[in-house]
Amino acid sequence: MSTGAGGARGDDDMSAQDRFEQWREVIGRTRECEATSAHAADFTGQVRRVELGPVALFGSSFQSARFRRDERMVRRSDAELYHLTLLTSGCQEIGRGADQRETFRPGDLSFIDSSHPYDSLVYGVGRAGRGEPRVGGVGVDLPAALLPVRPQQLRDLLGRRLSRREGPGALLGEFLLGLDRQAPNLRPADGPRLGAVLVDLVAAWLARELDAETALPSETRRRVLVENVRAFIRQNLHDPDLTPATVAAAHHVSVSYLHRLFTQEARGETVAAAIRAQRLRKAHRELADPALRAVPIHAVAARCGIPRAAEFSRAFKNAYGLPPREHRHRALAEPGGG
Repeated sequence: MSTGAGGARGDDDMSAQDRFEQWREVIGRTRECEATSAHAADFTGQVRRVELGPVALFGSSFQSARFRRDERMVRRSDAELYHLTLLTSGCQEIGRGADQRETFRPGDLSFIDSSHPYDSLVYGVGRAGRGEPRVGGVGVDLPAALLPVRPQQLRDLLGRRLSRREGPGALLGEFLLGLDRQAPNLRPADGPRLGAVLVDLVAAWLARELDAETALPSETRRRVLVENVRAFIRQNLHDPDLTPATVAAAHHVSVSYLHRLFTQEARGETVAAAIRAQRLRKAHRELADPALRAVPIHAVAARCGIPRAAEFSRAFKNAYGLPPREHRHRALAEPGGG
């Protein structure tokens, strides 16, 4: 499901130039352009490519690079793809035509297509004592035909700096970062479903930028609402009063509609079950965290929205087969567990 190109320091199995060529080959599978780097001779870039059905996801980190696609390349071959990039570190400059040039900072989203020329320069920004400057980001390549928005409507967004800090952009950014983190754990069967959700989130984000949410298909709006609900639950797990009713109220829908929608889109899982499962997963992670070893178990449970110790212990054992205390002991006793 995923492929990667190495570049870790100390890797003696491959020369820097070979690492660069392999990195460029992975990028070029869906981004046909001229990719160059001033660091090709000492390249330490990394890239992971994950196929989510017809959608490709990239997570990458490197010193600097330039990506150019000219008129000749467009005329020779156009796969009619959109390229979306969330910058997580460094800077990006994108030029389109003679007079359009934008600078992107961490947290910005860029959106370009394969049907028009572009010139993109990405580079790390150094800080004293922080080591070599690097650029990092998560990218998505998706066929234009998958979006329920006409290409003509999107022309003014191409190459522009777009924020992910609120609304659908924030949800899209969070989903991209989560996909990149979980990429090693994804199974082939997960790809098409996650790709469909990603396309819906991109469509909702673009429709918001165009002030055209009502033009989205009802199925897209439903799936985006479910992802909004999931994000809301994750952000409010600490609240013991987080219930299906509060979730429904926050999203201006009835409890019955929320239950029906969530059950359809979440393969039968109810909202209450999703809240409970996410609370227990959060507690499971925190109990295994060496940095939290001094936090009492009942305090961890309360941080996850389960203030009653007996209820937490019973639910945790039912979910994971052992009491919270034993899970913490085993996790912290393992090598690397502190």
